[in-house]
Amino acid sequence: MLQAGIVGLPNVGKSTLFNALTRTRKAESANYPFCTIDPNVGVVQVPDARLDPLREISKTNKVIPAAIEFVDIAGLVAGASKGEGLGNKFLANIREVDAIVHVVRCFDDDDIIHTLSGIDPLRDIEVINTELILADITSLEGQQDKLVKKARGGDKEAVENVALIERLLPHLNETKPAITLNLSDDEQGALKRLCLLSAKPVLYACNVAESDLADYSGNAYVTAVEKFAHEHHGAGTCVVSASVEAELIDFDEEEASEYLESLGVQDSGVSLLIRATYDLLGLASYFTAGVQEVRAWTFKKGMKAPQCAGVIHTDFESGFIKAEVVAYDDLIEAGNVAKAREAGKYRLEGKDYEFKDGDVALFRFNN
Repeated sequence: MLQAGIVGLPNVGKSTLFNALTRTRKAESANYPFCTIDPNVGVVQVPDARLDPLREISKTNKVIPAAIEFVDIAGLVAGASKGEGLGNKFLANIREVDAIVHVVRCFDDDDIIHTLSGIDPLRDIEVINTELILADITSLEGQQDKLVKKARGGDKEAVENVALIERLLPHLNETKPAITLNLSDDEQGALKRLCLLSAKPVLYACNVAESDLADYSGNAYVTAVEKFAHEHHGAGTCVVSASVEAELIDFDEEEASEYLESLGVQDSGVSLLIRATYDLLGLASYFTAGVQEVRAWTFKKGMKAPQCAGVIHTDFESGFIKAEVVAYDDLIEAGNVAKAREAGKYRLEGKDYEFKDGDVALFRFNN
């Protein structure tokens, strides 16, 4: 299962947000730096409004949503790349995740300590990005000599890596993250082998006060982060109020809905964050639907039918014959499976079919 790491400076709301994401009190949340030392890992269900209509059509009570893992990583500080704070440990934790959810504080509250003077989300972003970039520079310089020797010996992969490092180092030295360097498909493959921190996709989670959740258009901090993400990083943004989400933890569904309505919002910020992270990881869902259960299966965008079948079981992939597929919208419009078949909405797809988000599938395979 792919993982997204929640990072940020100390006391920006990371652990509170993690608690809300996992609907547990697993991550300790306290008003002092380094309250999270070992990363907390939680499996989080992906909200999907399509599951309930499929349940009604399939006449089943069992629904299994897709899931992803979130890791709560302790707060980084300036100098982490040189071991400041608990830097080495934290950077190692970030290296292990597939994407980064960078929480930035976008609210004023004198009662909550900030490790730096004043609230400035762009400065906070720069601190984290700089530490990731410095760690990448150190990593590349450490790999370079060994790779050059291999390249001289005719190692094709080493030749590709050396060429990319020569492009990356000047880029990183301009404090630009690796993910913003324009690369060819071959270079993208080489980039993955180098395991760089600043090459990971990023979603900036703007943590706002309760009063800004319904309408954050007047929040200058959020505006600045959105502009930065769009112009300088190619990253996504999402607005959430960790304090509101913390309140929702102990509410049932009806109470949560009433509370959100009282704040002037219909959806939980965490729900939006989970879905945005799912997309950030390059993931999508297809469904299987029958009387036993309705289930969302996670696949990487671009996967072909046999690979998607293998998500269920390796036997499905090795013995793949065909996939019987209907688009979710077509099935819902028809009202039931029989009518969708009568309307010719079901189709048989072979090994070259690229699955789409929302496909409802039944696989044919040899045992």
